[in-house]
Amino acid sequence: MSPSSSTPHLGLVCITTSKEVRFRTLTRKRLLQFTEIQQAQMLRELYADNLRRLNLAIDFCVANNIQLYRIPSGLFPFADIELGRSVLEELNEELLHTGDRASQVPLRMVVHPDQFVVLSSDKPEVVANSIKILEMQAMIMDKLALPRSPWAIIEIHGGKSDRAAQLIQVIRNLPDNIRTRLALENDEYAYSANEILAICREAGVPMVFDAHHHVIHEALDSYEHPSIAEILAAARTTWSVPQWQLVHISNGRESFGDRHHSDLIATMPSAYTDAPWIEIEAKLKQEAIAKLRAEWLPTLLPIPASV
Repeated sequence: MSPSSSTPHLGLVCITTSKEVRFRTLTRKRLLQFTEIQQAQMLRELYADNLRRLNLAIDFCVANNIQLYRIPSGLFPFADIELGRSVLEELNEELLHTGDRASQVPLRMVVHPDQFVVLSSDKPEVVANSIKILEMQAMIMDKLALPRSPWAIIEIHGGKSDRAAQLIQVIRNLPDNIRTRLALENDEYAYSANEILAICREAGVPMVFDAHHHVIHEALDSYEHPSIAEILAAARTTWSVPQWQLVHISNGRESFGDRHHSDLIATMPSAYTDAPWIEIEAKLKQEAIAKLRAEWLPTLLPIPASV
């Protein structure tokens, strides 16, 4: 499925800084102010509008030669409850058409559910709710006819620290449409890159390496630390198709070790030259991608031999 390329594919995360890729949302408090019939109509209009906007996002990616797109986790609010699922069923044909459009481009689409997904929680109700959220995301991917494979990953963090055995067991028992897409990402505090790598190997899921989370967790002062290249290479072995390996990049806003994301990407790890797919987690979204294309990607191209 992956288009061939000699340089990494840079991915857009959810929206643009312009109004070209934007989505509507709805709070639970507002929804509950209305009758169930009114709620259904509100969701019907919101879902149809956000699906239209998803098609605009595909158009934007095509126009800007972007081949990786992260779908917003809140694309269809309340699709995890019966009313939302019922309303979403009405759009099955349109969802299938949208997914087919993305596949034909081809545009790789992934999703990163929010921080409430904690499969390693000590509380059974938190784990159950986390699985419910993942079921919703997998259902949406199924309706878009996205493959049940790491091409269309659902990426999450490890959650509560020191719970590797529980996390592995929960993953092994997940429904097929979640487990076959699930990927784990290292974070700044709870799970180091090496810890997540070991969990991914044991659970049989791919690892999404985030170099900035790694330098914060290990208190490093450079993206050129040898561990960056080492873990990047090790993480690739967890991908059933190595050419599908996906990584994240961000820079600190106020300082190198600042966990808050900067507007643009000023520094890239040299090891990322070998990363096939990179999600650009910068505040200025498409502007950050454009800057990397203008300044970083050209440095990766081979120098033509002199005639």
